[in-house]
Amino acid sequence: MGAVVASNLGGRAAGLPSADGWQAFTAWAEAEGLIEALGLERARRVAAETSQSLSGALTQLGLVSELGLAEGLARFLRLSVATAGSYPAAPVLPDRLHARFLRRARVVPLSADTHGLTVATADPLDPFLVQSLSLATGRAVALQVAVPIELEAALDRLYPEGMSTEAAEAGLPEAELSGDDTERLKDLASEAPVIRLVNQLLSRAVETRASDIHIEPFEDQLRIRYRYDGVLHEVEQAAARLAPAVISRIKIMARLDIAERRLPQYGRIKLAVRGQEVDFRVSTLPSLHGETVVLRVLDRNAVEFDYASLGLPADVTTRLEALLELPNGMVLVTGPTGSGKTTTLYTGLRQLNSVTRNIVTVEDPIEYQLAGINQIQVKPQIGLTFANLLRSILRQDPDVIMIGEIRDGETAQIAVQASLTGHLMLSTLHTNTAAAAVTRLRDMGLEDYLISAVLRGVLAQRLVRRLCERCRTHEPMPAELIRRFGVDMRPAAEHGGALRLYRAVGCSHCRNTGYRGREAITELLVPDEAIRQLIIARTDHQRIERAAVAAGMRTMWQAGLDAALAGRTTIEEVMRGIQAED
Repeated sequence: MGAVVASNLGGRAAGLPSADGWQAFTAWAEAEGLIEALGLERARRVAAETSQSLSGALTQLGLVSELGLAEGLARFLRLSVATAGSYPAAPVLPDRLHARFLRRARVVPLSADTHGLTVATADPLDPFLVQSLSLATGRAVALQVAVPIELEAALDRLYPEGMSTEAAEAGLPEAELSGDDTERLKDLASEAPVIRLVNQLLSRAVETRASDIHIEPFEDQLRIRYRYDGVLHEVEQAAARLAPAVISRIKIMARLDIAERRLPQYGRIKLAVRGQEVDFRVSTLPSLHGETVVLRVLDRNAVEFDYASLGLPADVTTRLEALLELPNGMVLVTGPTGSGKTTTLYTGLRQLNSVTRNIVTVEDPIEYQLAGINQIQVKPQIGLTFANLLRSILRQDPDVIMIGEIRDGETAQIAVQASLTGHLMLSTLHTNTAAAAVTRLRDMGLEDYLISAVLRGVLAQRLVRRLCERCRTHEPMPAELIRRFGVDMRPAAEHGGALRLYRAVGCSHCRNTGYRGREAITELLVPDEAIRQLIIARTDHQRIERAAVAAGMRTMWQAGLDAALAGRTTIEEVMRGIQAED
Protein backbone atom coordinates (compact mmCIF):
# COMPACT_ATOMS: atom_id res chain seq x y z
CA MET A 1 0.00 0.00 0.00
CA GLY A 2 2.89 2.34 0.67
CA ALA A 3 3.85 2.03 -2.98
CA VAL A 4 0.40 3.24 -3.99
CA VAL A 5 0.68 6.26 -1.70
CA ALA A 6 4.16 7.12 -2.93
CA SER A 7 3.23 6.85 -6.58
CA ASN A 8 0.20 9.06 -6.19
CA LEU A 9 2.00 11.74 -4.22
CA GLY A 10 4.79 11.95 -6.74
CA GLY A 11 7.40 11.07 -4.15
CA ARG A 12 6.71 14.19 -2.08
CA ALA A 13 5.16 14.14 1.39
CA ALA A 14 4.46 10.42 0.86
CA GLY A 15 3.29 8.70 4.02
CA LEU A 16 3.79 11.81 6.15
CA PRO A 17 1.19 12.80 8.73
CA SER A 18 -1.13 15.50 7.39
CA ALA A 19 0.41 18.23 9.57
CA ASP A 20 3.91 17.37 8.34
CA GLY A 21 2.69 17.30 4.76
CA TRP A 22 1.23 20.79 5.08
CA GLN A 23 4.43 21.99 6.75
CA ALA A 24 6.46 20.68 3.82
CA PHE A 25 4.05 22.26 1.32
CA THR A 26 3.98 25.69 3.00
CA ALA A 27 7.78 25.74 3.18
CA TRP A 28 7.88 24.99 -0.55
CA ALA A 29 5.14 27.56 -1.30
CA GLU A 30 7.02 30.24 0.65
CA ALA A 31 10.24 29.47 -1.25
CA GLU A 32 8.32 29.64 -4.55
CA GLY A 33 6.81 33.01 -3.63
CA LEU A 34 3.23 31.72 -3.62
CA ILE A 35 2.68 32.72 0.01
CA GLU A 36 4.49 35.44 1.96
CA ALA A 37 6.12 34.55 5.28
CA LEU A 38 4.17 37.15 7.28
CA GLY A 39 0.89 36.06 5.73
CA LEU A 40 1.67 32.42 6.44
CA GLU A 41 2.37 33.14 10.09
CA ARG A 42 -0.86 35.12 10.34
CA ALA A 43 -2.80 32.22 8.79
CA ARG A 44 -1.24 29.79 11.29
CA ARG A 45 -2.40 31.97 14.20
CA VAL A 46 -5.94 32.26 12.79
CA ALA A 47 -6.09 28.50 12.19
CA ALA A 48 -5.02 27.81 15.77
CA GLU A 49 -7.45 30.34 17.26
CA THR A 50 -10.44 29.21 15.19
CA SER A 51 -9.67 25.46 15.10
CA GLN A 52 -9.88 25.40 11.32
CA SER A 53 -7.49 23.99 8.75
CA LEU A 54 -4.49 25.97 7.55
CA SER A 55 -5.82 25.83 3.99
CA GLY A 56 -9.13 27.31 5.18
CA ALA A 57 -7.34 30.13 7.00
CA LEU A 58 -5.18 30.93 3.95
CA THR A 59 -8.19 31.30 1.65
CA GLN A 60 -10.40 33.03 4.23
CA LEU A 61 -7.77 35.73 4.76
CA GLY A 62 -7.42 36.20 1.02
CA LEU A 63 -3.71 35.28 1.10
CA VAL A 64 -4.27 32.81 -1.72
CA SER A 65 -7.33 31.91 -3.81
CA GLU A 66 -8.82 28.45 -3.71
CA LEU A 67 -7.78 27.95 -7.33
CA GLY A 68 -4.27 29.23 -6.59
CA LEU A 69 -3.96 26.90 -3.60
CA ALA A 70 -5.14 23.92 -5.67
CA GLU A 71 -2.69 24.73 -8.45
CA GLY A 72 0.12 25.10 -5.89
CA LEU A 73 -0.66 21.74 -4.31
CA ALA A 74 -0.77 20.14 -7.76
CA ARG A 75 2.65 21.53 -8.65
CA PHE A 76 4.11 20.49 -5.31
CA LEU A 77 2.79 16.93 -5.60
CA ARG A 78 3.17 16.70 -9.38
CA LEU A 79 -0.54 16.04 -9.81
CA SER A 80 -3.18 17.58 -12.06
CA VAL A 81 -6.04 19.88 -11.06
CA ALA A 82 -9.58 18.55 -11.48
CA THR A 83 -11.60 20.90 -13.68
CA ALA A 84 -15.32 21.57 -13.33
CA GLY A 85 -15.87 19.33 -16.36
CA SER A 86 -13.98 16.44 -14.76
CA TYR A 87 -16.79 15.55 -12.37
CA PRO A 88 -19.05 12.71 -13.54
CA ALA A 89 -22.74 12.94 -14.37
CA ALA A 90 -23.57 10.14 -11.92
CA PRO A 91 -21.92 8.78 -8.75
CA VAL A 92 -18.98 6.42 -9.29
CA LEU A 93 -19.01 3.13 -7.32
CA PRO A 94 -21.97 4.20 -5.14
CA ASP A 95 -22.21 0.70 -3.68
CA ARG A 96 -18.65 0.92 -2.33
CA LEU A 97 -18.30 4.61 -1.48
CA HIS A 98 -21.06 6.19 0.58
CA ALA A 99 -22.02 9.87 0.60
CA ARG A 100 -21.33 10.40 4.30
CA PHE A 101 -17.76 9.13 3.98
CA LEU A 102 -17.09 11.15 0.84
CA ARG A 103 -18.41 14.35 2.42
CA ARG A 104 -16.36 13.83 5.55
CA ALA A 105 -13.22 13.10 3.52
CA ARG A 106 -14.02 15.90 1.01
CA VAL A 107 -13.41 13.66 -1.98
CA VAL A 108 -15.35 12.88 -5.18
CA PRO A 109 -14.67 9.78 -7.33
CA LEU A 110 -14.18 10.84 -10.95
CA SER A 111 -13.83 7.53 -12.80
CA ALA A 112 -13.14 3.86 -12.20
CA ASP A 113 -12.25 0.69 -14.09
CA THR A 114 -11.46 -2.86 -12.97
CA HIS A 115 -8.02 -1.88 -11.72
CA GLY A 116 -7.98 1.81 -10.85
CA LEU A 117 -9.96 4.65 -9.30
CA THR A 118 -9.40 8.36 -9.94
CA VAL A 119 -10.65 10.80 -7.34
CA ALA A 120 -10.63 14.56 -6.74
CA THR A 121 -9.74 15.70 -3.25
CA ALA A 122 -9.37 19.04 -1.53
CA ASP A 123 -6.65 17.64 0.75
CA PRO A 124 -4.22 15.51 -1.27
CA LEU A 125 -1.78 15.63 1.68
CA ASP A 126 -4.06 13.42 3.80
CA PRO A 127 -1.88 10.28 4.28
CA PHE A 128 -4.84 8.02 5.02
CA LEU A 129 -7.04 8.99 2.10
CA VAL A 130 -5.48 6.77 -0.54
CA GLN A 131 -5.30 3.82 1.86
CA SER A 132 -8.97 4.17 2.87
CA LEU A 133 -10.18 4.42 -0.71
CA SER A 134 -8.01 1.53 -1.85
CA LEU A 135 -9.24 -0.72 0.96
CA ALA A 136 -12.87 0.21 0.28
CA THR A 137 -12.73 -0.41 -3.46
CA GLY A 138 -9.88 -2.88 -3.95
CA ARG A 139 -8.38 -0.62 -6.62
CA ALA A 140 -5.25 1.45 -7.04
CA VAL A 141 -6.08 5.09 -6.39
CA ALA A 142 -4.92 8.12 -8.41
CA LEU A 143 -5.44 11.63 -7.05
CA GLN A 144 -6.36 14.92 -8.65
CA VAL A 145 -6.41 18.18 -6.69
CA ALA A 146 -9.87 19.72 -6.40
CA VAL A 147 -10.84 23.37 -6.11
CA PRO A 148 -12.94 23.26 -2.89
CA ILE A 149 -15.87 25.25 -4.26
CA GLU A 150 -16.17 22.97 -7.29
CA LEU A 151 -15.78 19.89 -5.09
CA GLU A 152 -18.60 21.00 -2.79
CA ALA A 153 -20.86 21.72 -5.75
CA ALA A 154 -20.18 18.24 -7.15
CA LEU A 155 -20.91 16.63 -3.78
CA ASP A 156 -24.24 18.47 -3.54
CA ARG A 157 -25.19 17.40 -7.05
CA LEU A 158 -24.06 13.77 -6.95
CA TYR A 159 -24.99 12.76 -3.40
CA PRO A 160 -28.36 14.34 -2.49
CA GLU A 161 -29.34 11.38 -0.25
CA GLY A 162 -32.83 10.97 -1.71
CA MET A 163 -33.56 14.69 -1.97
CA SER A 164 -31.57 17.89 -2.16
CA THR A 165 -28.84 17.99 0.45
CA GLU A 166 -29.92 21.44 1.55
CA ALA A 167 -33.48 20.34 2.18
CA ALA A 168 -32.42 17.10 3.82
CA GLU A 169 -30.03 18.79 6.23
CA ALA A 170 -32.64 21.39 7.11
CA GLY A 171 -35.22 18.65 7.73
CA LEU A 172 -37.66 20.30 5.34
CA PRO A 173 -40.30 18.41 3.36
CA GLU A 174 -40.27 19.07 -0.37
CA ALA A 175 -43.59 20.89 -0.45
CA GLU A 176 -42.41 23.40 2.15
CA LEU A 177 -39.78 24.79 -0.22
CA SER A 178 -42.35 25.91 -2.74
CA GLY A 179 -44.70 27.82 -0.46
CA ASP A 180 -45.94 31.37 -1.05
CA ASP A 181 -46.10 32.50 2.56
CA THR A 182 -43.70 35.38 3.20
CA GLU A 183 -42.88 34.41 6.78
CA ARG A 184 -42.16 30.84 5.76
CA LEU A 185 -39.86 32.09 2.98
CA LYS A 186 -38.00 34.18 5.52
CA ASP A 187 -37.57 31.12 7.70
CA LEU A 188 -36.38 28.97 4.81
CA ALA A 189 -33.98 31.65 3.59
CA SER A 190 -32.47 31.80 7.08
CA GLU A 191 -31.75 28.07 7.28
CA ALA A 192 -28.04 27.21 7.42
CA PRO A 193 -28.07 24.94 4.33
CA VAL A 194 -29.66 27.64 2.15
CA ILE A 195 -27.23 30.25 3.47
CA ARG A 196 -24.34 27.89 2.75
CA LEU A 197 -25.59 27.20 -0.78
CA VAL A 198 -25.95 30.90 -1.65
CA ASN A 199 -22.58 31.77 -0.13
CA GLN A 200 -21.06 28.94 -2.15
CA LEU A 201 -22.55 30.31 -5.38
CA LEU A 202 -21.20 33.80 -4.68
CA SER A 203 -17.76 32.57 -3.57
CA ARG A 204 -17.38 30.30 -6.56
CA ALA A 205 -18.18 33.17 -8.93
CA VAL A 206 -15.51 35.35 -7.35
CA GLU A 207 -12.95 32.53 -7.24
CA THR A 208 -13.42 31.65 -10.89
CA ARG A 209 -13.60 35.31 -12.01
CA ALA A 210 -17.14 35.19 -13.37
CA SER A 211 -18.62 38.56 -14.30
CA ASP A 212 -22.28 37.61 -13.77
CA ILE A 213 -24.37 34.97 -12.01
CA HIS A 214 -27.70 33.92 -13.57
CA ILE A 215 -30.19 32.06 -11.34
CA GLU A 216 -33.18 30.89 -13.36
CA PRO A 217 -36.11 28.79 -12.06
CA PHE A 218 -37.75 26.35 -14.45
CA GLU A 219 -40.48 23.77 -13.95
CA ASP A 220 -38.07 20.90 -13.27
CA GLN A 221 -34.84 22.60 -12.16
CA LEU A 222 -33.12 25.69 -10.83
CA ARG A 223 -30.50 26.53 -13.44
CA ILE A 224 -27.35 28.39 -12.43
CA ARG A 225 -25.06 29.92 -15.03
CA TYR A 226 -21.91 32.03 -14.79
CA ARG A 227 -20.67 34.43 -17.45
CA TYR A 228 -16.98 34.02 -18.26
CA ASP A 229 -15.29 36.39 -20.70
CA GLY A 230 -18.67 37.51 -22.05
CA VAL A 231 -20.07 33.99 -22.64
CA LEU A 232 -22.55 32.16 -20.37
CA HIS A 233 -21.68 28.68 -19.06
CA GLU A 234 -24.00 26.40 -17.10
CA VAL A 235 -22.21 25.41 -13.91
CA GLU A 236 -24.86 23.77 -11.77
CA GLN A 237 -28.44 22.58 -11.53
CA ALA A 238 -30.42 22.42 -8.29
CA ALA A 239 -33.84 21.07 -7.42
CA ALA A 240 -36.67 23.34 -8.55
CA ARG A 241 -38.14 23.29 -5.04
CA LEU A 242 -35.08 25.19 -3.77
CA ALA A 243 -35.80 28.23 -5.96
CA PRO A 244 -38.05 30.20 -3.54
CA ALA A 245 -35.63 29.79 -0.62
CA VAL A 246 -32.49 30.58 -2.66
CA ILE A 247 -34.02 33.64 -4.33
CA SER A 248 -35.48 34.88 -1.03
CA ARG A 249 -32.05 34.54 0.59
CA ILE A 250 -30.48 36.69 -2.13
CA LYS A 251 -33.25 39.28 -1.82
CA ILE A 252 -32.74 39.47 1.95
CA MET A 253 -28.99 39.99 1.44
CA ALA A 254 -29.72 42.76 -1.09
CA ARG A 255 -32.33 44.34 1.23
CA LEU A 256 -35.14 43.81 -1.26
CA ASP A 257 -38.80 43.11 -0.50
CA ILE A 258 -39.21 39.33 -0.52
CA ALA A 259 -43.00 39.68 -0.47
CA GLU A 260 -42.94 41.52 -3.83
CA ARG A 261 -42.64 38.93 -6.59
CA ARG A 262 -44.67 40.66 -9.30
CA LEU A 263 -42.37 43.60 -10.08
CA PRO A 264 -38.65 43.87 -10.92
CA GLN A 265 -36.37 44.96 -8.09
CA TYR A 266 -32.79 46.19 -7.91
CA GLY A 267 -30.34 46.05 -5.04
CA ARG A 268 -26.76 45.55 -3.97
CA ILE A 269 -24.87 43.10 -1.80
CA LYS A 270 -21.53 43.86 -0.18
CA LEU A 271 -19.78 40.72 0.96
CA ALA A 272 -16.34 39.67 2.15
CA VAL A 273 -15.26 36.74 -0.02
CA ARG A 274 -11.97 35.06 0.84
CA GLY A 275 -10.81 38.16 2.71
CA GLN A 276 -11.75 40.59 -0.09
CA GLU A 277 -14.62 43.08 -0.23
CA VAL A 278 -16.78 42.33 -3.28
CA ASP A 279 -19.96 44.07 -4.45
CA PHE A 280 -22.78 42.24 -6.23
CA ARG A 281 -25.34 44.25 -8.18
CA VAL A 282 -28.67 42.38 -7.96
CA SER A 283 -31.58 42.44 -10.40
CA THR A 284 -34.77 40.36 -10.06
CA LEU A 285 -37.39 39.86 -12.76
CA PRO A 286 -40.70 37.94 -12.61
CA SER A 287 -40.85 34.92 -14.94
CA LEU A 288 -43.17 31.98 -15.61
CA HIS A 289 -41.80 29.70 -12.87
CA GLY A 290 -40.71 32.33 -10.34
CA GLU A 291 -38.21 35.17 -10.27
CA THR A 292 -34.99 35.13 -12.26
CA VAL A 293 -32.04 36.76 -10.52
CA VAL A 294 -28.92 38.17 -12.14
CA LEU A 295 -25.98 39.30 -10.02
CA ARG A 296 -23.21 41.41 -11.55
CA VAL A 297 -19.91 40.65 -9.77
CA LEU A 298 -18.00 43.85 -9.04
CA ASP A 299 -14.65 42.66 -7.75
CA ARG A 300 -12.21 45.56 -7.72
CA ASN A 301 -9.29 43.16 -7.26
CA ALA A 302 -10.19 41.41 -10.53
CA VAL A 303 -10.32 44.64 -12.57
CA GLU A 304 -7.14 46.33 -13.73
CA PHE A 305 -7.50 50.02 -14.55
CA ASP A 306 -4.60 50.02 -16.96
CA TYR A 307 -4.67 50.67 -20.70
CA ALA A 308 -2.14 47.92 -21.46
CA SER A 309 -4.16 45.36 -19.49
CA LEU A 310 -7.26 46.41 -21.41
CA GLY A 311 -5.42 45.67 -24.64
CA LEU A 312 -5.19 49.22 -26.01
CA PRO A 313 -2.19 49.55 -28.35
CA ALA A 314 0.52 52.03 -27.45
CA ASP A 315 -0.31 54.53 -30.19
CA VAL A 316 -4.02 54.65 -29.22
CA THR A 317 -3.08 54.98 -25.54
CA THR A 318 -0.75 57.90 -26.26
CA ARG A 319 -3.35 59.77 -28.30
CA LEU A 320 -6.13 59.08 -25.78
CA GLU A 321 -3.99 60.30 -22.89
CA ALA A 322 -3.30 63.49 -24.84
CA LEU A 323 -7.05 64.03 -25.34
CA LEU A 324 -7.68 63.60 -21.61
CA GLU A 325 -5.14 66.32 -20.82
CA LEU A 326 -7.09 68.91 -22.82
CA PRO A 327 -8.62 71.70 -20.70
CA ASN A 328 -12.08 71.47 -22.31
CA GLY A 329 -14.16 69.68 -24.90
CA MET A 330 -15.89 66.33 -25.13
CA VAL A 331 -14.30 62.88 -25.31
CA LEU A 332 -16.63 59.93 -25.94
CA VAL A 333 -16.27 56.16 -25.65
CA THR A 334 -18.75 54.16 -27.73
CA GLY A 335 -19.78 50.54 -28.06
CA PRO A 336 -22.56 48.12 -27.06
CA THR A 337 -23.44 47.18 -23.49
CA GLY A 338 -20.67 45.13 -21.91
CA SER A 339 -17.91 46.38 -24.19
CA GLY A 340 -15.83 47.88 -21.38
CA LYS A 341 -16.65 51.55 -21.96
CA THR A 342 -16.93 52.42 -18.27
CA THR A 343 -13.69 50.59 -17.43
CA THR A 344 -11.87 52.63 -20.09
CA LEU A 345 -13.28 55.87 -18.67
CA TYR A 346 -12.36 54.85 -15.11
CA THR A 347 -8.81 54.21 -16.30
CA GLY A 348 -8.72 57.71 -17.76
CA LEU A 349 -10.12 59.24 -14.57
CA ARG A 350 -7.42 57.54 -12.49
CA GLN A 351 -4.87 59.14 -14.79
CA LEU A 352 -6.43 62.57 -14.30
CA ASN A 353 -7.01 62.23 -10.57
CA SER A 354 -4.91 64.72 -8.59
CA VAL A 355 -5.35 67.33 -5.87
CA THR A 356 -5.25 70.07 -8.51
CA ARG A 357 -8.39 68.82 -10.31
CA ASN A 358 -12.01 68.65 -9.18
CA ILE A 359 -13.42 65.54 -10.85
CA VAL A 360 -17.12 64.69 -10.59
CA THR A 361 -18.98 61.72 -12.07
CA VAL A 362 -22.70 61.06 -12.58
CA GLU A 363 -23.38 57.34 -12.93
CA ASP A 364 -26.20 54.83 -13.04
CA PRO A 365 -25.08 52.76 -11.25
CA ILE A 366 -21.73 53.51 -9.63
CA GLU A 367 -19.80 50.34 -10.47
CA TYR A 368 -16.50 51.00 -8.69
CA GLN A 369 -15.57 53.54 -6.05
CA LEU A 370 -12.60 55.69 -7.01
CA ALA A 371 -10.68 57.34 -4.18
CA GLY A 372 -10.43 61.13 -4.49
CA ILE A 373 -13.22 61.44 -7.08
CA ASN A 374 -16.73 62.70 -6.29
CA GLN A 375 -19.16 60.09 -7.62
CA ILE A 376 -22.92 60.68 -7.72
CA GLN A 377 -25.63 58.04 -8.18
CA VAL A 378 -28.57 58.90 -10.45
CA LYS A 379 -31.97 58.51 -8.72
CA PRO A 380 -34.75 59.39 -11.20
CA GLN A 381 -37.50 58.58 -8.67
CA ILE A 382 -36.59 61.67 -6.66
CA GLY A 383 -35.63 63.87 -9.61
CA LEU A 384 -31.88 63.17 -9.65
CA THR A 385 -31.59 62.66 -13.41
CA PHE A 386 -28.47 63.03 -15.52
CA ALA A 387 -29.62 66.41 -16.76
CA ASN A 388 -30.60 67.82 -13.35
CA LEU A 389 -27.43 66.61 -11.69
CA LEU A 390 -25.30 68.01 -14.50
CA ARG A 391 -26.83 71.47 -13.98
CA SER A 392 -26.00 71.32 -10.27
CA ILE A 393 -22.48 70.02 -10.84
CA LEU A 394 -21.63 73.04 -12.99
CA ARG A 395 -22.06 75.19 -9.85
CA GLN A 396 -19.46 73.05 -8.04
CA ASP A 397 -16.48 74.43 -10.00
CA PRO A 398 -15.54 71.12 -11.68
CA ASP A 399 -12.55 70.65 -13.97
CA VAL A 400 -13.53 67.22 -15.31
CA ILE A 401 -17.05 65.76 -15.51
CA MET A 402 -17.89 62.19 -16.43
CA ILE A 403 -21.46 61.28 -17.35
CA GLY A 404 -22.15 57.55 -17.32
CA GLU A 405 -24.09 57.81 -20.57
CA ILE A 406 -25.61 60.56 -22.73
CA ARG A 407 -29.13 59.20 -23.17
CA ASP A 408 -31.26 62.15 -24.26
CA GLY A 409 -31.15 65.53 -25.94
CA GLU A 410 -31.42 67.51 -22.71
CA THR A 411 -28.34 65.86 -21.22
CA ALA A 412 -26.49 66.26 -24.52
CA GLN A 413 -27.28 70.00 -24.67
CA ILE A 414 -26.05 70.62 -21.12
CA ALA A 415 -22.92 68.55 -21.74
CA VAL A 416 -22.09 70.59 -24.84
CA GLN A 417 -22.59 73.87 -22.97
CA ALA A 418 -20.31 72.63 -20.19
CA SER A 419 -17.67 71.72 -22.77
CA LEU A 420 -17.90 75.17 -24.33
CA THR A 421 -17.48 76.91 -20.95
CA GLY A 422 -14.15 75.35 -20.00
CA HIS A 423 -14.86 71.84 -18.75
CA LEU A 424 -13.55 68.51 -19.98
CA MET A 425 -16.58 66.26 -20.51
CA LEU A 426 -16.25 62.45 -20.67
CA SER A 427 -19.14 60.15 -21.50
CA THR A 428 -20.32 57.06 -23.38
CA LEU A 429 -22.69 56.44 -26.29
CA HIS A 430 -24.23 53.30 -27.78
CA THR A 431 -22.99 53.38 -31.39
CA ASN A 432 -21.37 50.81 -33.65
CA THR A 433 -18.41 52.91 -34.79
CA ALA A 434 -16.56 56.03 -33.74
CA ALA A 435 -17.87 58.04 -36.70
CA ALA A 436 -21.46 57.01 -35.93
CA ALA A 437 -21.23 59.05 -32.70
CA VAL A 438 -21.68 62.18 -34.82
CA THR A 439 -24.95 60.84 -36.25
CA ARG A 440 -26.13 59.85 -32.76
CA LEU A 441 -25.50 63.35 -31.40
CA ARG A 442 -27.38 64.83 -34.36
CA ASP A 443 -30.32 62.55 -33.63
CA MET A 444 -30.39 63.96 -30.08
CA GLY A 445 -30.91 67.43 -31.53
CA LEU A 446 -27.41 68.91 -31.37
CA GLU A 447 -26.46 71.40 -34.06
CA ASP A 448 -23.59 70.38 -36.32
CA TYR A 449 -21.55 73.48 -35.52
CA LEU A 450 -21.76 72.64 -31.80
CA ILE A 451 -20.65 69.04 -32.40
CA SER A 452 -17.74 70.29 -34.47
CA ALA A 453 -16.78 72.81 -31.80
CA VAL A 454 -16.72 70.50 -28.77
CA LEU A 455 -15.91 66.99 -30.05
CA ARG A 456 -12.25 66.25 -29.30
CA GLY A 457 -12.20 62.52 -29.87
CA VAL A 458 -14.27 59.30 -30.02
CA LEU A 459 -12.95 55.90 -28.98
CA ALA A 460 -15.03 52.97 -30.23
CA GLN A 461 -14.31 49.58 -28.72
CA ARG A 462 -15.37 45.94 -28.47
CA LEU A 463 -14.17 43.18 -26.16
CA VAL A 464 -12.89 39.92 -27.64
CA ARG A 465 -11.79 36.84 -25.73
CA ARG A 466 -8.05 36.28 -25.35
CA LEU A 467 -6.67 32.92 -26.41
CA CYS A 468 -5.29 30.77 -23.62
CA GLU A 469 -1.52 30.87 -24.11
CA ARG A 470 -1.08 27.41 -22.62
CA CYS A 471 -3.14 25.49 -25.14
CA ARG A 472 -3.60 27.65 -28.26
CA THR A 473 -2.44 26.23 -31.56
CA HIS A 474 -1.85 27.75 -34.98
CA GLU A 475 -1.91 26.97 -38.68
CA PRO A 476 -0.95 28.86 -41.86
CA MET A 477 -3.46 31.47 -42.94
CA PRO A 478 -5.29 30.24 -46.07
CA ALA A 479 -4.58 32.22 -49.25
CA GLU A 480 -8.32 32.74 -49.72
CA LEU A 481 -8.60 34.56 -46.39
CA ILE A 482 -5.51 36.63 -47.19
CA ARG A 483 -7.19 37.83 -50.38
CA ARG A 484 -10.60 38.26 -48.76
CA PHE A 485 -9.32 40.36 -45.87
CA GLY A 486 -6.69 42.20 -47.90
CA VAL A 487 -3.92 41.30 -45.49
CA ASP A 488 -0.57 42.99 -46.05
CA MET A 489 1.98 40.21 -46.65
CA ARG A 490 5.05 42.43 -46.59
CA PRO A 491 5.84 42.28 -42.83
CA ALA A 492 5.77 38.47 -42.85
CA ALA A 493 7.85 38.29 -46.04
CA GLU A 494 10.47 40.62 -44.58
CA HIS A 495 10.93 38.20 -41.67
CA GLY A 496 10.98 35.16 -43.94
CA GLY A 497 7.80 33.72 -42.47
CA ALA A 498 4.18 33.01 -43.33
CA LEU A 499 1.08 34.47 -41.78
CA ARG A 500 -0.50 32.26 -39.13
CA LEU A 501 -3.96 32.08 -37.60
CA TYR A 502 -4.44 30.78 -34.08
CA ARG A 503 -7.35 28.76 -32.75
CA ALA A 504 -8.69 27.72 -29.36
CA VAL A 505 -8.11 24.23 -27.97
CA GLY A 506 -9.01 24.11 -24.26
CA CYS A 507 -7.24 23.00 -21.09
CA SER A 508 -7.70 23.06 -17.32
CA HIS A 509 -6.14 26.54 -17.13
CA CYS A 510 -8.96 28.04 -19.23
CA ARG A 511 -11.85 25.83 -18.03
CA ASN A 512 -11.58 23.95 -21.36
CA THR A 513 -12.88 26.96 -23.30
CA GLY A 514 -9.64 27.83 -25.09
CA TYR A 515 -9.92 31.42 -23.87
CA ARG A 516 -8.81 33.23 -20.73
CA GLY A 517 -9.60 36.91 -20.21
CA ARG A 518 -10.59 39.59 -22.70
CA GLU A 519 -9.02 42.57 -24.40
CA ALA A 520 -10.36 45.58 -26.26
CA ILE A 521 -10.09 46.18 -29.97
CA THR A 522 -10.52 49.86 -30.70
CA GLU A 523 -10.59 52.68 -33.18
CA LEU A 524 -9.86 56.27 -32.17
CA LEU A 525 -11.27 59.11 -34.23
CA VAL A 526 -9.69 62.51 -33.57
CA PRO A 527 -11.42 65.16 -35.73
CA ASP A 528 -9.08 67.28 -37.82
CA GLU A 529 -10.06 70.33 -39.86
CA ALA A 530 -11.28 68.22 -42.80
CA ILE A 531 -13.50 66.08 -40.57
CA ARG A 532 -14.89 69.15 -38.79
CA GLN A 533 -15.87 70.58 -42.16
CA LEU A 534 -17.61 67.30 -43.05
CA ILE A 535 -19.54 67.46 -39.76
CA ILE A 536 -20.68 71.03 -40.44
CA ALA A 537 -21.69 69.97 -43.97
CA ARG A 538 -23.93 67.26 -42.41
CA THR A 539 -22.24 64.39 -44.26
CA ASP A 540 -23.05 60.84 -43.17
CA HIS A 541 -20.85 58.80 -40.86
CA GLN A 542 -19.47 56.62 -43.70
CA ARG A 543 -17.80 59.64 -45.33
CA ILE A 544 -16.53 60.82 -41.96
CA GLU A 545 -15.04 57.37 -41.32
CA ARG A 546 -13.33 57.31 -44.74
CA ALA A 547 -11.81 60.71 -44.04
CA ALA A 548 -10.58 59.50 -40.63
CA VAL A 549 -9.00 56.41 -42.20
CA ALA A 550 -7.31 58.60 -44.81
CA ALA A 551 -5.93 60.67 -41.92
CA GLY A 552 -4.43 57.57 -40.29
CA MET A 553 -7.17 56.01 -38.15
CA ARG A 554 -6.99 52.23 -37.85
CA THR A 555 -10.47 50.72 -37.81
CA MET A 556 -11.65 48.16 -35.26
CA TRP A 557 -11.53 45.49 -37.94
CA GLN A 558 -7.85 46.25 -38.64
CA ALA A 559 -7.08 46.26 -34.91
CA GLY A 560 -8.88 42.93 -34.48
CA LEU A 561 -7.07 41.38 -37.45
CA ASP A 562 -3.74 42.48 -35.97
CA ALA A 563 -4.69 40.83 -32.65
CA ALA A 564 -5.66 37.60 -34.45
CA LEU A 565 -2.41 37.48 -36.43
CA ALA A 566 -0.45 38.15 -33.23
CA GLY A 567 -2.06 35.12 -31.59
CA ARG A 568 -3.97 37.04 -28.91
CA THR A 569 -7.40 36.03 -30.24
CA THR A 570 -9.08 34.23 -33.12
CA ILE A 571 -10.47 35.62 -36.34
CA GLU A 572 -13.86 34.16 -35.34
CA GLU A 573 -13.83 36.17 -32.10
CA VAL A 574 -13.03 39.36 -34.01
CA MET A 575 -15.87 38.80 -36.45
CA ARG A 576 -18.28 37.93 -33.64
CA GLY A 577 -17.33 41.02 -31.65
CA ILE A 578 -17.44 43.53 -34.48
CA GLN A 579 -20.54 42.15 -36.16
CA ALA A 580 -22.43 41.89 -32.85
CA GLU A 581 -24.30 45.11 -33.54
CA ASP A 582 -23.67 45.68 -37.22
